[in-house]
Amino acid sequence: MFSFTVTAQIENTKGKTKTVKIPLTIKPTKVDSKPELLTFNSDEGFKNAKKIADKKKSLSDIERELKYKGIISNETLAEERMAKAFKIINGRFKRVDQDLGSFRSDSKYVRIICRDHQYPDGDRVTIYINGIPAIYNIVLEQNYQEFKIPLVKGVNKIGIKALNQGTSGPNTAAFKVYDDAGSLISANEWNLATGAVATLLIVKE
Repeated sequence: MFSFTVTAQIENTKGKTKTVKIPLTIKPTKVDSKPELLTFNSDEGFKNAKKIADKKKSLSDIERELKYKGIISNETLAEERMAKAFKIINGRFKRVDQDLGSFRSDSKYVRIICRDHQYPDGDRVTIYINGIPAIYNIVLEQNYQEFKIPLVKGVNKIGIKALNQGTSGPNTAAFKVYDDAGSLISANEWNLATGAVATLLIVKE
């Protein structure tokens, strides 16, 4: 703040002039403070800024991200489950035989019904009795097919061999085995690689 004096002449009604001194005081206008420079000693400031920006994302943005990132489709889920159930070697499923158990029966024969429990894609099997082919090259269909296998006294080893894996793999067979009275002995669904065998032992008393 500083002051100075201004001299002025004023004329009165009689035509005479008079000198008058007028003191003036000038106050400086308010000066804004200089902007401060922000400094970061670490990257915490940038991390906090990102967190704030992420919170501002709209629900639609989040839904869009979830739609195209990290969501597993039904097809992918099925492939992952299949990969866990079967080890693939050189593009083919690992061959693993299956034991369907042992049973006692006084039946003269058993009835075996079979079908493809997935979409029919040309899966084929052969039924063996004590190592000898009994029913050759069965093409599994959507509906059950029935076959009668005679039993001998003692041990009857029934084997069902997967001849292929159809067009999609693996071999998806469903079998039910009944005695001659119509009682269910065994029932099973499986996914077999080419050459794998599912075995059922029936001891005829």
